[in-house]
Amino acid sequence: QVHLVESGGGSVQAGGSLRLSCAAFGYTYDNYWMAWFRQTPGKEREGVAAISPDGTTSYADSVKGRFTISKDNAKNTLYLQMNSLKQEDTAMYYCAADIRVMSPLSEAAYLYWGRGTQVIVSS
Repeated sequence: QVHLVESGGGSVQAGGSLRLSCAAFGYTYDNYWMAWFRQTPGKEREGVAAISPDGTTSYADSVKGRFTISKDNAKNTLYLQMNSLKQEDTAMYYCAADIRVMSPLSEAAYLYWGRGTQVIVSS
């Protein structure tokens, strides 16, 4: 059974950095697409960044140049390095996984989800 656990969220001032982690259990990690999504109350879940099994990455325009997605296959762990954080980056961040993905930043493309980690960026 696929199990995803996020960590690394917290409170940070605008301009600061955070690194999120997502530990994955229960499947052959190397073969899966992995992604980060975020959601604020009353809004739809937004795709932030995705990484394919071969390491190809995709980013939302709002985070390009500031966020970096990466993975460590040996540790079965996905990362999201977030730099130059803005108040509008405040959200609950979720890790997602699936073996076949047609639209990497689409919520509907992923079957497996973690419970999320909260990021708060203050002015």
